Amino acid sequence: MDKTATLTWLRRISGDIASVTIKRLEDTLPWYADMPPARRSAVGLVAQAGITSFIQWYEDPTSTPWIAADIFAAAPRELLRSVSLQQTLQLIRVTVEVTEERVAGRGDDLREAILLYSRDVAFAAADVYARAAEARGLWDARLEALVVDSILTGEADEELPSRIAALGWHGHGEVAVLVGTTPPQFDVDLVRRTARKLAVDVLIGVQGSRLVLVIGRARIAGQEVPEGEEEELGFEEIASRLEPSFGPGYVVLGPAVAALVDASQSARAALAGFAVARAWRSAPRPVEADDLLPERALAGDPLAKQTLIERIYRPLQAHSTDLVTTLWSYLDNGRSLEATARELFVHPNTVRYRLKRVSEVIGWDATGPREALILQTALILGSIGAAEQVRRRPPLRRPGR
Repeated sequence: MDKTATLTWLRRISGDIASVTIKRLEDTLPWYADMPPARRSAVGLVAQAGITSFIQWYEDPTSTPWIAADIFAAAPRELLRSVSLQQTLQLIRVTVEVTEERVAGRGDDLREAILLYSRDVAFAAADVYARAAEARGLWDARLEALVVDSILTGEADEELPSRIAALGWHGHGEVAVLVGTTPPQFDVDLVRRTARKLAVDVLIGVQGSRLVLVIGRARIAGQEVPEGEEEELGFEEIASRLEPSFGPGYVVLGPAVAALVDASQSARAALAGFAVARAWRSAPRPVEADDLLPERALAGDPLAKQTLIERIYRPLQAHSTDLVTTLWSYLDNGRSLEATARELFVHPNTVRYRLKRVSEVIGWDATGPREALILQTALILGSIGAAEQVRRRPPLRRPGR
């Protein structure tokens, strides 16, 4: 049979091939049978387009070398999101099998053409899905950058939770922000692999020379630890494991907050600490933002000032004025127990006891040089704030006036 007669015959049976293909899809592919009617119809259009495209290609293979890619134009765009590449290849295989069965005995040239064309269609399908994946990857990267920027600026809106969910954030617990420098060769995949091993979610933001990681717990509290993963770690340990992914310089960890929507609080502290970390010569890497409270306060960070007053000065003031007085004297006297005892007319053991009570009340130990700086800064800020409150207090009116 010559080529013209073969083409005429193929056009005549193309509708029958399409019907048999749809029936075969229903019988052999469970995922196709479970689809809604509209999507099954769209898949049928793809199969019909494939058969029609093959006939056109068989008529003149050189005129339309990439006609196979046009097959997927017959389907709506959302079909790519509901049908995987593996399912698409199964669709191609069933269509080719049915076509081969119908053209059996029509010559080796036609069978060879079918095999060659099916190869082109398979490569075209892979290309379509690869471009879709690349576009999705670029979109995810832009969306991730937008979310991280919203967290850093504190300009969260109603759409932030949905954007976070679109990035695959599980959101099962506390969140902290880690800030450092971007390395010359930044490996995003390495960071994500490390985060998965540590059972944490991570959002990555590269802002020029600054690298920002928003870290959250991916495992539900009390959930069984999968094989190969570690027990739940503190954010300090998590930051230490992620620290090699940063470039040279300081790495600052913000305080933990309850949820991702509150991460801007941790981000503000981390960014403020990162800006002044060089002022602490022996700062560890990573360093917690709260360990840089004195430097942040001196740089004018209102959050640091508020934190020092609320977590140190006010609890001590509310507990006992003796503790505040003893701490002032101890720090002013160069952390000398004997000098403090002489100034306060008490025994050195009394000073030692009161300093222990200070540590129990606020969690900082005045006997260490670094913590002594933190406490002294808090006392200074608290005293200034108390003096300002007295000046702002309105004068009392005398009765009858």
